[in-house]
Amino acid sequence: MFSFSSSALVDRPFDWAYELKDLGYTGWEIVNEGRQRLTPDTLPLAEAILETTDLIITIHLPYSDLNLASINQPIWEESVKQTKNCLNLASNFSRLAVLHPGHLSPLGKQMPDRAWEQNILAIQEICDHAANLDMVVAVENMPVIESLLGRTPAEIIGIIENVDRENLGFVFDVGHANTNGNVDQFLELLGDRIIHAHIHDNHGERDEHLPVKFGTVNWKHVVKVFNGYSGRFVTESRSLDEGAKSMRNLKTFME
Repeated sequence: MFSFSSSALVDRPFDWAYELKDLGYTGWEIVNEGRQRLTPDTLPLAEAILETTDLIITIHLPYSDLNLASINQPIWEESVKQTKNCLNLASNFSRLAVLHPGHLSPLGKQMPDRAWEQNILAIQEICDHAANLDMVVAVENMPVIESLLGRTPAEIIGIIENVDRENLGFVFDVGHANTNGNVDQFLELLGDRIIHAHIHDNHGERDEHLPVKFGTVNWKHVVKVFNGYSGRFVTESRSLDEGAKSMRNLKTFME
């Protein structure tokens, strides 16, 4: 049920994955950024992990310098293309891919309805491509940055309902919701749609990615809502040690 993920660990990412099982993890979420990015060169390293361990691999699709809500058509097309390419590379060993919604560029802020339409169209194309690969896409709620789409339950519901694809689900990022002060609202309105969960803590002001119990999230309440949940808990952490600490602390609320 527990996977590890980190965008902060950039050194030898395809080596430290072998340490996860000893820490108590059963899965790894590959963040397609920097040295973790799946390419024809790194793909054999990921496949070797799959062949030599029993880790469940999920994928976090790329997001840096990409924008699914871009009104600049060539940028939008490249963002969709790179996302699809990542799905192609991961499809042999991963069934679930996490996706960030787009964001409002300076022009997008002047034309928010158009940017929203671009975001919906992009996710529809990505979901259709994923369906052909027998993969599920999980859209993630975003932290407290004004330009980001998907910060509120209403926006996430709007994305899911407007995209209208059977293989689109919701990954609930608890830490992101805490920065927006809407953890309870997400759990109330979207608790039954959660298929994947990102676990980390903060003090409610910025996306600190602290271990569980090191911030202000009410984990006792969060865990109650996850009763009966069958997806994975992904500790998004700054180090392996902090990830293991998060996992141990969360388990204390589950006992």
